[in-house]
Amino acid sequence: MVNFRMSENIKIAFTLNGEVVNLEVEPDQTLLSALRDNLGMTGVKEGCSIGECGTCTVIVDGKATKSCIALAAAFDGREIVTIEGLANGDQLHPIQEAFIEKNAIQCGFCTPGFIMSALAYLEKHPRPRREEIRKAISGNLCRCTGYEQIVDAIEYYANEMEEAQ
Repeated sequence: MVNFRMSENIKIAFTLNGEVVNLEVEPDQTLLSALRDNLGMTGVKEGCSIGECGTCTVIVDGKATKSCIALAAAFDGREIVTIEGLANGDQLHPIQEAFIEKNAIQCGFCTPGFIMSALAYLEKHPRPRREEIRKAISGNLCRCTGYEQIVDAIEYYANEMEEAQ
């Protein structure tokens, strides 16, 4: 049997949760694989592997990005935030607290992706209507909650942030 290699590994550097990371990735390695397997960011989940379910969502340069369909080598020089980057030590991020407060977590598998999609959206749209929230998270799937608690949590967080200003 002949074993073919696409090419040599690629050296990349990016900012991950506020820290510069230097990494060597295979040419066909996904961002999801690099984050989970190389960097231990297990909050980024693998669901469908085809970009449909949103469990792998991270924020790249302020935009929600499905990491399962993105090649890691393309993220050289970028800024990436995963669910692990939200908490401040033992203090959860306010949106994580909102998900707890509004019972938006059932099994929890999809939760990181929903949170990251919501944060990226709310950064640009801080006062969303419920319909806008639903549209913003439409790329994320949940099999447990029925979505209402998730929408409630995102709306609650947005309202809390507006009141804090």
